[in-house]
Amino acid sequence: MFDLPALEAAAALVHRAFPPTPQLAWPLLAARTGAEVWVKHENHTPTGAFKLRGGLVYMDRLKRDRPQVRGVISATRGNHGQSLAYAGARHGVPVTIVVPQGNSTEKNAAMRAQGAELVEHGEDFDAAREHAVALAAERGLEFAPSFAPDLVLGVATYALELFRGAPPLDALYVPIGLGSGICGCILARDLLGLPTEIIGVQSTEAPAYALSVAAGRVVTTDSANTRADGMAVRVPDTAALEIIRRGGNPAAPHRDAHGKPGAARVVTVTDAEVAAAIRAYWQDTHNLAEGAGAAPLAALLQERERMAGRRVGLVLCGGNIDLALFRDWVLAAP
Repeated sequence: MFDLPALEAAAALVHRAFPPTPQLAWPLLAARTGAEVWVKHENHTPTGAFKLRGGLVYMDRLKRDRPQVRGVISATRGNHGQSLAYAGARHGVPVTIVVPQGNSTEKNAAMRAQGAELVEHGEDFDAAREHAVALAAERGLEFAPSFAPDLVLGVATYALELFRGAPPLDALYVPIGLGSGICGCILARDLLGLPTEIIGVQSTEAPAYALSVAAGRVVTTDSANTRADGMAVRVPDTAALEIIRRGGNPAAPHRDAHGKPGAARVVTVTDAEVAAAIRAYWQDTHNLAEGAGAAPLAALLQERERMAGRRVGLVLCGGNIDLALFRDWVLAAP
């Protein structure tokens, strides 16, 4: 999808907007998990999530290739929309975002504050995405998917920072929504020739990629009823699934320390496990994680015996959780 010079150039572009996010080792997390834990703090970007990187690279390319573009439209649960709105404002491109009914109040407010026009439609992300595609044709707008080469290139810059900034990692846990984050990590690892295991994480209530990896083909689900909205996807992306299964170059796949191309495995976690991980992040690091951001820690805690004594990376992909949801889901949980 891209080579190392292109990835380094994308990192330079991203860093013109904000500096590299930290990767930090937390002793209390090490005590809790039995592993040496390095957290990549993507909750420290200007929008509080990793998606901003992809939006910056996508919008830069779009504006160079199509300077007269009328506007961009996309669907999101929040972080992708914030990234496009932020990048669109920098380039003078109007952005419209379709969100499902009942979407995060605070994420909606953040997208509007970044300058996006918001449209509410459908019961979930996939229904919102279908409506966004229809509106793109109706209004003559550029439809920005949630998974595309420029988006993956952009988000892969956090993996480049992590792999170069932390000691060699035995494994890296990455949440899976539509797949740009985990694919960026796999591709960056392969370009750097590292043996790090990449482990995907999904919700038990939205396990489309876990099912698809097991079946070797795209498997959709009828619902995605998880409170971790960044992982609430019913329909996997075909290109993302191919990278997760085979790595960046199917003809000559990189293999991790255990001989597997792509992702080593996909772990599923319950909403209760995610809530416990959000609490653990707050107690051990005083960082607030959204559901998808805490899912990698939930997976590591689930696999604690398997990962004991190893050096493990966790992607805290975002910290955008509504206060009402935090109170009801995280604080009220036993």
